[in-house]
Amino acid sequence: MVVLCVLKGGYKFCSDLVEFIKVQCRNSNKHLKTRVEFIRLKSYLNDQSTEDMHIIGSQDLSVLRGKNVLIVEAIVDTGKTMKALLKHVGSFEPKMVKVASLLMKRVSDVVGSLPDYVGFEIPNRFVVGYALDYNEYFRDLNHICVISEIGKVKYKI
Repeated sequence: MVVLCVLKGGYKFCSDLVEFIKVQCRNSNKHLKTRVEFIRLKSYLNDQSTEDMHIIGSQDLSVLRGKNVLIVEAIVDTGKTMKALLKHVGSFEPKMVKVASLLMKRVSDVVGSLPDYVGFEIPNRFVVGYALDYNEYFRDLNHICVISEIGKVKYKI
């Protein structure tokens, strides 16, 4: 299995999830050969999703060909970004692709692909912490919280 971690926001969840999978395998005396790859997506400016999704970094994902792939993402809202990522990943002809997301926002305008596995469903609020950021701030928080309007103004680009 190839675990494809979506940076930057997904790195803590991905690390914790991979470690959990390893523990489960050890506890059941099974071995699951895993490889972790990284891809970076950028689709937000301040607290707004932009029309453009930029793939930064590992654009050659030929290692995915013929493999079972688990995309690990921190948060999915409308699914537009995930739809574009799944199209990109599909071009490398993986055997199977599943998506795990720590958070899924309850939004009315879902137009893209939804995750196969969801940790928590949350209201449509802008959250930070646990590697989720607002203009590169707050990734270092060990918890997830809603950023206030005052915080949005203070850290706006």
